[in-house]
Amino acid sequence: MKKYHLKLQHLIIGVAILAFLLTIASSLWSSYRMNNQTLMDNTLETNRVYAEKLATTANNYLTETLQTLVYNSNTIAKYIDNEERLNEEADRLRMQTNTFNSISIVDTKGKVLATSPQTLEIKGKVLASKAIKDAIREKRPMISDPYRAITNRELIYISAPIFNKKGKYLGLVGGTIYLEETNILNELLGKHFYDDGSYVYVVDRNGRIIYHEDRSRINDVVTENPIVQKIMNHDKSGAQRITNSQGQDMLAGYSTVDNAGWGVVSQRPTEVALQPAENMVKEMLYVALPLLIITLAIIIWAAIKISRPLQRLAELTESSMKKDEEKNLSAVPAWYYEVIQLKNALIHSLSFLHQQVNFFMDQSTTDPLTGLTNRRTLTAKMDELINAKTPFSIILMDIDHFKLVNDTYGHGVGDEVLQYLAYKMKTVTRATDLCCRYGGEEFIVLLPNTTAQDAFEVAEILRKDLENTSSPTGKEITISSGVAEYLETEYTAAKLIEQADQCLYQAKEQGRNRVIMAKSLNPTR
Repeated sequence: MKKYHLKLQHLIIGVAILAFLLTIASSLWSSYRMNNQTLMDNTLETNRVYAEKLATTANNYLTETLQTLVYNSNTIAKYIDNEERLNEEADRLRMQTNTFNSISIVDTKGKVLATSPQTLEIKGKVLASKAIKDAIREKRPMISDPYRAITNRELIYISAPIFNKKGKYLGLVGGTIYLEETNILNELLGKHFYDDGSYVYVVDRNGRIIYHEDRSRINDVVTENPIVQKIMNHDKSGAQRITNSQGQDMLAGYSTVDNAGWGVVSQRPTEVALQPAENMVKEMLYVALPLLIITLAIIIWAAIKISRPLQRLAELTESSMKKDEEKNLSAVPAWYYEVIQLKNALIHSLSFLHQQVNFFMDQSTTDPLTGLTNRRTLTAKMDELINAKTPFSIILMDIDHFKLVNDTYGHGVGDEVLQYLAYKMKTVTRATDLCCRYGGEEFIVLLPNTTAQDAFEVAEILRKDLENTSSPTGKEITISSGVAEYLETEYTAAKLIEQADQCLYQAKEQGRNRVIMAKSLNPTR
């Protein structure tokens, strides 16, 4: 009769009495999801309202600003031919409010009649920007799109036409807001009320940032932002969870400034907004902690009881790669079906596996013909040096006319020549250097902490030794070599080998039996 063994699935069924943990987890997850959604909806609505408030404030302020310019244009019309009074009016208009960074008065041709401050040094010049041309052509109060002015400043131009009492058009008076300097937008929009990565920014009708707390972002085009796309499509206001142009997950609200076609965006990091939901879960866990501790103790006891033989088998399996653990495996207590089967299988297979692992480890790192390391080992060593930021150089060499050796003396002698070169390589290198058969008759020497010049000298020693010593063919063989040095800021391992290969190619082209060093095309002979 077949003996029955307890199976792991039976043990799992026994532990299933702890299933109430799933109920707790489900409850916590549901609460977390509900709180998450509530917090997200509240944050989106808060940012939408905040953006609307700022947009309304900005809209009202711009309306008042345009009215101020229109009102002052009547006074300026009286003194359009009086340079001194025009300068006084420009100064007064700039200093009576903090709206503008500068004031200019221009005639119908765009010629500057007066400025404030006078240090702008544009008086008498003709302004040819699109904003000036549009304002002159339209003859109505206007707010321009951002542009780079003749003073090399990024600015917005707010202007009003100048008419005399007879209705004749005399030019315009305009004020500038310097986007890259402190301006009225800083006061209107201020700093976001949450100091947690939240912020406000403003874009123009073309999706270009005209206000941002980080001034380096001003003038960035962010049309790929979904919120900005809605503003450009003339959506009045709204809110949405987005990934902004910096790759941050944000909860954003927006509203438009009708006077200027701008969009105000207020956004808060999603992670920060949802943090209270995580805190709620933590508090719930604290309340249920005593019961969880009891449950955890039971689970730990059952887990230890079940896993101990499996753990012992794993430990012996790991150590069996280094020594014979068959006797210790037999001593592992097996009290349920899966462990019994695993133990028997391991006892029968690990001895064979140990032999195979040793064989394949040796085959995977060594070239069987020359006894040098193979290409895989070279790649691993180069990656190790690069990751450790250790400087090194390589010598890539090739036996000259090796095909002739094989054709003349046979492949057996050819193999002896390869072994002969491998021996010579080891005689001129250090214990810390890595000699590798790269493929066919190509070999590489990796020299850690070695400059290209030092590697060049090693290659020269090897080259001279070979040309003055008889090889297995009974005659001397020669090699051509390329030397390259790893530079962290310029090369990858692949590029370094490619550069050495180019030098080797040059050595072949220039007559063979020579060493060419990267960045130096002068052969050694």
